[in-house]
Parts: sequence; C-alpha cells; structure tokens
Amino acid sequence: MMTDHRDFRTALGRFATGVTIVTTLDATGRPVGLTANSFNSVSLDPPMVLWSLARSSRNLGAFERATHYAINVLASDQRALSDRFARPAQDRFADVDWCPGLGGVPVLAGVTAVFQCRHDAQVEGGDHIVFLGAVEAFEGREREPLLYHGGRYATPRYAPARP
Repeated sequence: MMTDHRDFRTALGRFATGVTIVTTLDATGRPVGLTANSFNSVSLDPPMVLWSLARSSRNLGAFERATHYAINVLASDQRALSDRFARPAQDRFADVDWCPGLGGVPVLAGVTAVFQCRHDAQVEGGDHIVFLGAVEAFEGREREPLLYHGGRYATPRYAPARP
C-alpha cells in the first residue's frame, strides 16, 4: 500500500525523462509556455502524443481552451530555457527565439524535436489533466537531449545512430 507521496515521487524519479516546453496561445493571442517532462508517444497511426499538467497550474485554462499546442523537446544546452519556463515569470518569451507554428503557437529555436499538435482530447487523471494531441507536423534534429533523472538534470553520453 502506498502512503508516502514523497517516496512515490522519488521512485518515479528513477525513470529518466526528456525535458520539454509545451507552448500555446491564450485567449488574447499571447504566448504561453511551461516546462514539462510528462510527455510520451501514444500512437503511430494516427500519430498522437500525450502530456499532462497539474490541475493547480495557472496555465491550465489556456491549454484546456487551446486548439493547438507545440511540444518542444529540449537539447542539452537548453537547461536555462527549461529553468525559465519552470518558474513564474512576467514574460517567459522575452528574448526567446521562436517562430509561429500551426495555429500560431510558439515553436522554439534550437530544440532537438518539436511536435505541433491539434488538441484532440483531455482526460482527468487524479491531480493532473492528461492532454492527447494529434500530431499535425513534427521535426527532429541530431542534438543531444536534455534529460531529467532523480530530481535533477542529466545529459547522456550520446552517440547518434549511424545509418
């Protein structure tokens, strides 16, 4: 039986994840973004992904109402960007290099991959909302990813696969 949330979180931290910044636009067209490591593939046909957001997030409403969002997978040299989007800030996008993607959502420069999604569904999952996205466009680059493991950032000893 599970009784300690801290122990549960520690056990989950044993699973290494990538680090993403999920971006969209709010009702006024202002860019919104946040750091998330709760990202996973769902389906290849049709292409779908998922990510989750705490119900307590001040950005929840923007993502619940969004028609599109982008999941920007960070490269190992983008730790400062991850930190910036993980903390409350007046304008997280100030001086950040990005361009509008599908639906106008921010696509960040220099990421190792980006998945531009149409909001397909959302599911209640305890203290989080799980967002399912239909991938409408994607791009990947050979860049070392930024990882999160054991409650801190990590970078792999990365050797790209040879063709």
